[in-house]
Amino acid sequence: MRRRTFLAAAATTIAAPAAAQAATSANDAAPSRMFESGYVEVNGLGMYHESHGSGGVPLVLLHGAFSSIHNSFGPILPALSAGRRVIGFDFQAHGRTADIARPLRLESLADDIVAAMDALGIEEFDLLGYSTGAAVALLIAVHHPQRVRKLIPMSATYRLDGVRAGLMDGLGEMQPSMMYGTPWHTNYMELNPEPDFDALFRKKTEMDRNIEDLSDEQIAGLGQPVLLIAGDSDLPALEHMIRFFRLVGGDVFGDLPAGLPRSQLAILPGASHVTTPFQTDVLSVIVPAFLDTQASSAD
Repeated sequence: MRRRTFLAAAATTIAAPAAAQAATSANDAAPSRMFESGYVEVNGLGMYHESHGSGGVPLVLLHGAFSSIHNSFGPILPALSAGRRVIGFDFQAHGRTADIARPLRLESLADDIVAAMDALGIEEFDLLGYSTGAAVALLIAVHHPQRVRKLIPMSATYRLDGVRAGLMDGLGEMQPSMMYGTPWHTNYMELNPEPDFDALFRKKTEMDRNIEDLSDEQIAGLGQPVLLIAGDSDLPALEHMIRFFRLVGGDVFGDLPAGLPRSQLAILPGASHVTTPFQTDVLSVIVPAFLDTQASSAD
């Protein structure tokens, strides 16, 4: 199987929007109602998590590489948690979660999330993942389909050939020092209990070399309603997003008698890989609407 990447590192060469800079510290985003936080012990890892709001099927947020809960989702957290419980996690070596003596692997990050939800006593949940977090969310949905009610992968491909042409060029020459002073580096240095950014960079780079494609059959086998989100100038090629959408039951004529399909596709205008999760005006409408909508039988 071909290796794939979600290029969170490449995104750091682009200037972050004001919203991203405002979210570099978890303290910059005011906690929403019913806020709780703490650590859960899973797979030898003390994983930091936060819970915002209450009610409904819990929505789990999975952040991007080199990021954290608030760095990826801070501006949209109030809207997401207005009518439901929202739980965010900081992955191994990210945010407030310290590193441990094991490689970074998408598979282990996915196992950590499932184990954490077990520890919290939550059987069924919705998943919203951004970039690397979307890769983790896809693995959870593929391997634990009974746990995931609805799935929202944002700014991610499921195959290497779905990345826009040319974006991989030169990525292997990136150095950790190229990220010093960015919102991602600042956020990490502020939050992590045992910060070693160069070590994190090396682990993330090594993880990318070992990531494999998901197959068309695995994506087509997803039984959950799926909301695919990407910017029109994002990492995934638009042709790939159409292919992705068709595999999860989309791109059908939605009028009578069949009605709309179970899955949806949103291409956000004027949005890049860095700015897509900060399109708050759009995301605060389409994400809750998708989570609250009953899927039709069309597929």
